[in-house]
Amino acid sequence: MSLFKARDWWSTVLGKKEEFDQGCLCLADVDNSGNGQDKIIVGSFMGYLRIFNPHPVKTGDGAQAEDLLLEVQLRDPILQVEVGKFVSGTEMLHLAVLHSRKLCVYSVSGTLGNVEHGNQYQIKLMYEHNLQRTACNMTYGSFGGVRGRDLICIQSMDGMLMVFEQESYAFGRFLPGSLLPGPLAYSSRTDSFITVSSCRQVESYKYQVLAFATDADKRQETEQQKLGSGKRLVVDWTLNIGEQALDICIMSFNQSASSVFVLGERNFFCLKDNGQIQFMKKLDCSPSCFLPYCSVSEGTINTLIGNHSSLLHVYQDVTLKWASQLPHVPVAVRVGSLRDLKGVIVTLSEDGHLQCSYLGTDPSLFQAPKVESRELNYDALDAELKELQRIIKDVNKSQGVWPMTEREDDLKISAVVSPDFDSVSQAPDVEVGTDLVPSVTVKVTLQNRVALQKAKLSVYVQPPLVLSRDQFTFELTAPEMTRTVAFSVFLKGSYAPPELEGNAVVSYARPTDRSPEGIPRVTQCKFRLPLKLICLPGQPSKIASHKLTIDTNKPPVSLLSLFPGFANQSEDEQVNVMGFRFLGGSQVTLLASKTSQRYRIQSEQFEDLWLITNELIIRLQEYFEKQGSKDFACSFSGSMPLQEYFALIDHHFELRINGEKLEELLSERAVQFRAIQRRLLTRFKDKTPAPLQHLDTLLDGTYKQVMALADAVEENQASVFQAFSRLRSATHLLLLLVRLWQKLSADQVAILEAAFLPLQHDTQELGWEETVDAAVSHLLKTCLSKSSKEHALSLSSQLSKPRDTGRLKKHITLLCDRLAKGGRLCLSTEAAAPPAMVMPGGCAPIPESDLEERATEQDSTELFSSHKHLTAEPPRPDQACHTRGRRTTCLTGLIRTFSSLSLSFF
Repeated sequence: MSLFKARDWWSTVLGKKEEFDQGCLCLADVDNSGNGQDKIIVGSFMGYLRIFNPHPVKTGDGAQAEDLLLEVQLRDPILQVEVGKFVSGTEMLHLAVLHSRKLCVYSVSGTLGNVEHGNQYQIKLMYEHNLQRTACNMTYGSFGGVRGRDLICIQSMDGMLMVFEQESYAFGRFLPGSLLPGPLAYSSRTDSFITVSSCRQVESYKYQVLAFATDADKRQETEQQKLGSGKRLVVDWTLNIGEQALDICIMSFNQSASSVFVLGERNFFCLKDNGQIQFMKKLDCSPSCFLPYCSVSEGTINTLIGNHSSLLHVYQDVTLKWASQLPHVPVAVRVGSLRDLKGVIVTLSEDGHLQCSYLGTDPSLFQAPKVESRELNYDALDAELKELQRIIKDVNKSQGVWPMTEREDDLKISAVVSPDFDSVSQAPDVEVGTDLVPSVTVKVTLQNRVALQKAKLSVYVQPPLVLSRDQFTFELTAPEMTRTVAFSVFLKGSYAPPELEGNAVVSYARPTDRSPEGIPRVTQCKFRLPLKLICLPGQPSKIASHKLTIDTNKPPVSLLSLFPGFANQSEDEQVNVMGFRFLGGSQVTLLASKTSQRYRIQSEQFEDLWLITNELIIRLQEYFEKQGSKDFACSFSGSMPLQEYFALIDHHFELRINGEKLEELLSERAVQFRAIQRRLLTRFKDKTPAPLQHLDTLLDGTYKQVMALADAVEENQASVFQAFSRLRSATHLLLLLVRLWQKLSADQVAILEAAFLPLQHDTQELGWEETVDAAVSHLLKTCLSKSSKEHALSLSSQLSKPRDTGRLKKHITLLCDRLAKGGRLCLSTEAAAPPAMVMPGGCAPIPESDLEERATEQDSTELFSSHKHLTAEPPRPDQACHTRGRRTTCLTGLIRTFSSLSLSFF
């Protein structure tokens, strides 16, 4: 399209740093010369009024001094210029200039010159109207069917139409519901004004309706209007176009038909004079201005549309007929007759580029020069190619994807945890139960080898552990700099965190020769917090609901040597029993067998076993490493505590369901509250007093319900957060037992952790249950599948909240079943061995129906019941939810209470 450029006939640049808009350009025989030649009238926001009569010697000439007929600087910015029969007693054309607070009408006349300088032109003020409101735009026409004169209608910024009958002010009317003014046009055939409101709909108002409507001296409705002394302003027709309009133009074919053209932000509309859509065109580029004009073909209309890509498109109805390139983005376009040349396109840009052009093509005289041919040296090219390949190969070997140093990293990061508590706790306002919360200091040291940019340290610990500060920034502008920061960690919650491991991550940019801004890099280090930060010595308990037994291949070790900081002074003789009490009151007991190589961990809460069990295994490994023993191993031979784990899953899922119900109730009560407010506002605005009919009481009751539901939502969110942390602890414990039970490798454990621990935070949109179910299903259909039929099964690409946890629990049970029968985890299905070799006992495929799932669950129950039971009878799900506290019961009761309320007020 850009091959066809608009041919420059005449052009100039107006002023310096002046601004123009679509109403600043007009073409007409403003001096009433009678020769049929138009003059170009341009007004600017700086107040300059210019009139041009271009007559270039040859095509493409710039503006000459004699082309400018008149240049006058007015005191006010010029918003719009129009030419019409605006003076009474004569039908000669006059110039109307619209300012923000004034309308001026001038007569333009020329005097024949007696010298070579040519004719002289001047303007004379005929009359002016001072406006009481700030003007936006104007239109003119023979309002009401008058003949021989034009009336002017000005639209103000607050939506008022002011009609002037030449030298006198006629009336003013406010458009109903007006918020922001839009483009305005007048249709002479229907005698109506057409505009686009801020509601993005085209509206038509009859002139007669405007004339006989109630006077709009004030914006609001007057008492006189309400009592019926005047007619209410009613719209003739409306059409919703769904976007803001840039301009409106009316085209009349004859006295029996006219069309309304509306240029939107993305579409171009053609309407009939009754508001029906005749056609519309979706534009490819953002438009800036347009101009419809009569086509040569009968029954069609051509339209010039300029856009922000500096293109001028010519449409015949909806068909693109021509496209030409402009040197600027036009904000106004007109067509006129200049110097006996009809159909000249005049465009004006925002910064004052005025151009007269025509459509067409000129032959290009450019010829491409001949390319100098030379003989190619293939041997030199081959040697250069080999050298480049060698350089690429060396770079890939030494640096990989990112440029790395050979032996030393750009930045070294280390973290040291203080062995002692802070002398003054950094959590003075935090108490967990009756226990004072201690804090421990962690120091992170950064040492850079080269100068770095934008170094930022972020520290993360598992909630409810919190940091005194978690963000740090550094300026490592010189090499070999060392920076050390310190922060404190303490517990802020009545439950244990799922992990005691923290992570310090540093992001920075390493500048290079090719990238001065630097290549982004990230390095991190992990640190382990002491167990005593969240746990205190406690009294051992002989009775517990949940027990685990860990087998080892080494003689038992004294618990006082493993846990020196938790030795109870009154129990020094019992070296094989130790009690732990978490901050908040939960008790855990650790027993070491005197005769066998076993350790038992027991507690009233299943998830509390995790931290002590993990700490025991880590300290045993460290103890035997110091003794020089490298063959130490732990194992687990008991049954998998799936029922206790499933109870935690059900409790977490029930809280998520309660949260969803509470949010729905809160949304309903909020809608009800706003509806009551609207009713009360209507009653208060009514001039005639009317009883409130207990709407104030209903509003107060609804407000209390909204506040109670908001508090319940916050309480439920805190409960979900705590339940998710407990579920993560139980998940860590289950994966640890599976690893000890099946002797899984580190890669296999990583696959299980990725499947069961995919989220750091739980939300209503993406929860733990649906994410884990999709991951476990993928494992069952890939590396743990039996037949190729299961490989072909495809998982859903969208995760949605399940109706219950039954499917997830069956999949977890089936996963443990297949691991027990010899299944092994791997990422690629091609690397897995045939099912007969990997799973000697044979694995059933994933159940395709509920009947198959029941059979699978029965087989899994028989499998796990064959192991030696070392746990007590698990609680039922309803008992588990009750023992978690009274929050779930209270929230469920609150939901039922609000759901049963019916407040009918309509």
